[in-house]
Amino acid sequence: MKKTAKILLFALLIYFIFGFCRIICDKHTLRNDVIRLHVVANSDSQEDQTVKLIVKDAIVSYLQPKMNELQTVQQAKNYITHSISKLTAIANDALLEHNFNHQAKVTLGIESFGRRDYDTFSLPAGVYESLRVEIGNADGKNWWCVVFPSLCVPTTGDEFRDAAVSSGFNENLTDTLSDNGTYKIRFLLLDWLGQIENFFLFR
Repeated sequence: MKKTAKILLFALLIYFIFGFCRIICDKHTLRNDVIRLHVVANSDSQEDQTVKLIVKDAIVSYLQPKMNELQTVQQAKNYITHSISKLTAIANDALLEHNFNHQAKVTLGIESFGRRDYDTFSLPAGVYESLRVEIGNADGKNWWCVVFPSLCVPTTGDEFRDAAVSSGFNENLTDTLSDNGTYKIRFLLLDWLGQIENFFLFR
């Protein structure tokens, strides 16, 4: 009886170790295969918050069809890196067109993010590649979305799954990010790992 209990305990331990390793792999996928869009308003005034959305729409309108054509995150990074000047011009043209004197600064780099819930999916906290657009003093509230996979335009659950899978997400990760209660614990573990990552890398 004791031998059977030990075998079961060992099997259970292996199961949890294997499961945690898969979660670590999923965290690695999010860290390396996702590009966020982060638009920071000049201030929290109604006017500046409005222009933030105008700039966001201009950036997304330009990038969305481009990102839909790309297959890998490396292709997306390369395209964005070579388009920083163009994206900056698009943002500044939008500001000028609506008679705002602010200037926009566009960069691609690493940022920490908290948990974010969207219409059909959620992203856990953690460190992500980020296309950051700062408007003026960049002291206002933020606007976030996902540039790659191309998810800045609201998607249905099926559209999210198609975009995630085509970008290399495995089925478990896709289900974890979707609004699926079966995977709630996996999502919480991913979010917990992301919070730890944020604490140590962005203290």
